[in-house]
Amino acid sequence: MMATPPEIVKRVEELRGQLEHHNYLYYVLDQPEISDAEYDRLFAELQKLETEHPELQFPDSPTQRVGAEPLPGFTQVRHPQQMLSLANARNGEELVDWHRRVARILEDRGIDPESVVYVTEPKIDGLAISLIYENGRLVRGATRGNGEVGEDVTANLRTIRAIPLALRLNPGEQPPAVVEVRGEVYLPLAAFERFNEERAAAGEPTFANPRNAGAGSIRQLDPRVAAKRPLSIWCYQVGYTEGLEPGSHWQALEWLTGHGFKVNPMVERHEDFGKAMKACLAWEARRSELDYDIDGAVVKVDSYAMQEVLGAVGRAPRWAVAFKFAPSTAVTHLLKIEVNVGRTGALNPYAVMDPVEVGGVTITHATLHNEEDIQRKDIREGDWVVVQRAGDVIPQIVGPVIQKRTGAEREYHMPGVCPSCGAHTVRPEGEVVVRCPNKSCPSQIVESIKHFVSKGAMDIEGVGEKLVERLFNRQLIKNMADLYFLKPDDLLGLEGFKEKSIANVFKALEDSRKRPFSRVLFALGIRHVGSINATLLARNFRDVDSLMSASRDEIAGVEGIGPIIAEAVREYFDEPHNRETIQRLRDAGLQFRLETEAAAATGPLAGKSFVLTGTLGSMARSEAKEKIEAQGGTVSGSVGKGTGYVVAGENPGSKLNKAQQLRKTVLTEEEFLKLIGE
Repeated sequence: MMATPPEIVKRVEELRGQLEHHNYLYYVLDQPEISDAEYDRLFAELQKLETEHPELQFPDSPTQRVGAEPLPGFTQVRHPQQMLSLANARNGEELVDWHRRVARILEDRGIDPESVVYVTEPKIDGLAISLIYENGRLVRGATRGNGEVGEDVTANLRTIRAIPLALRLNPGEQPPAVVEVRGEVYLPLAAFERFNEERAAAGEPTFANPRNAGAGSIRQLDPRVAAKRPLSIWCYQVGYTEGLEPGSHWQALEWLTGHGFKVNPMVERHEDFGKAMKACLAWEARRSELDYDIDGAVVKVDSYAMQEVLGAVGRAPRWAVAFKFAPSTAVTHLLKIEVNVGRTGALNPYAVMDPVEVGGVTITHATLHNEEDIQRKDIREGDWVVVQRAGDVIPQIVGPVIQKRTGAEREYHMPGVCPSCGAHTVRPEGEVVVRCPNKSCPSQIVESIKHFVSKGAMDIEGVGEKLVERLFNRQLIKNMADLYFLKPDDLLGLEGFKEKSIANVFKALEDSRKRPFSRVLFALGIRHVGSINATLLARNFRDVDSLMSASRDEIAGVEGIGPIIAEAVREYFDEPHNRETIQRLRDAGLQFRLETEAAAATGPLAGKSFVLTGTLGSMARSEAKEKIEAQGGTVSGSVGKGTGYVVAGENPGSKLNKAQQLRKTVLTEEEFLKLIGE
């Protein structure tokens, strides 16, 4: 048999190294350096060489992640070290009780409780797994099972690109003989949504939540199926080892990070329990910012020596506890589907349900998006449904519990007439939304006024949704401009309005006259024009007259706008009633000209991009955005390569971690205020 040419061996090794490097950058660090097309080219070259030279095919090659042949069944394997489960603390009081027990046991053993260091980390709602590496190479992956015996799912775990097939070693470093790495396999929320949509489009049943989808993927007998599912992993612990002896949990996490494993960037080390507890309490508020489900936070005693002293009770270690959050999903009865009409005429269906508690909040209504979404999920009136709080805020229905159907459930179709004004509804070609075409529809007018006064738009404090409805129902206002022509006597007859509250409303109206042109443009409620698009239009056309006289092509020519938004803008300004409303708003003294044009072009922040995260104590984020833009800067919603600064307030979210990963300049609120001269 002829020896493989050395240049082929060298090229195969180069390609494997490059592909694993780019896998690590993309799936672990989220910092890709090459395009998907370039990655595919390298992968295809390696695949071709390995096919032509089968003697060069090895299990840890990147090409072997695509999935092996189907398995007849899973074999059971015994874990080298028991995978313990965690005791739960369901509130702050129980968390303090756990801390007191830890302190008492350590004190009884002559250890100062004040010397304890804690580590906190998010409790991922996924599937716990164990990875065994021998001499630096992945040899086995198993589910947790009962903690002592699990199922061998190596073939499926090998398809997850965030799991290294071999340790990333430093030059000259020898790998440990054996190291067990524990982690939680999960499905990112955005990937879960796409995955369910694809299944529904293919006529397959959808999954109720990401955990079920992830667990179902890992337990597929055909690894090629698992390979098609966008799974990832967070590694959180080192278990059994031979040749590796970290002295603490934190040191183990640092070893994992340095050897190619994906460790959650939110993990923190605390010198005292008070800080650890504060971190846990903050997690429940931050969970909506994450692209993965967490059902709690985990607190661990950092020192392995102290862990040894504390030991375990049954299958739960005394040195760790799970601070559990309220469930984010629940099952309830969908009674009926109703519709409200939005400011653009869209008919928005929503579910009326039996009350159910989700995430600590009692829910009776949930969004259903549109008729196509209802049919895709096969949701029917009378169904039992899985409800979740999307982003832990907006209730929505994940899908029906088909096993509970009785046959009495009713398929839903959108109404043929508007429930507000009775006009015949239409569904424009290419759209999924059914609309009311009547511009005089009462619901559309009321919703447009509510948008106009909202915090992100004109921010007229004291003029909330209920007051707008009362003013409209009493025929004191017919559109947004009428707000500025109200008189104090108009509010005197309204319940709850006295001299001081009336004065506050009129002061808020007066303050709103100072809002910049971009905010006014956004507040008009032009379809497809959000706050960022409004800023782009204001900067490019400088005043409303230039924008109103611009052609579709001129509007579409603005970078970031495009033909769809341009069509909507042109359609809005072609409506005589809208032009009349704008004139009345001008008469009321609102800003319809870009006063900060010179500052935007030459200001001290010109050319600099900012991202805001967390809560600022000195001002609202919308106000901070205005101040940045007034000095020529721009504000983006996500951290990327073009980001210049990230302003981090109290309780910053994942944007801060992304900024640190990309080595962006992070400003405290005090530093930000100095930068803008305040």
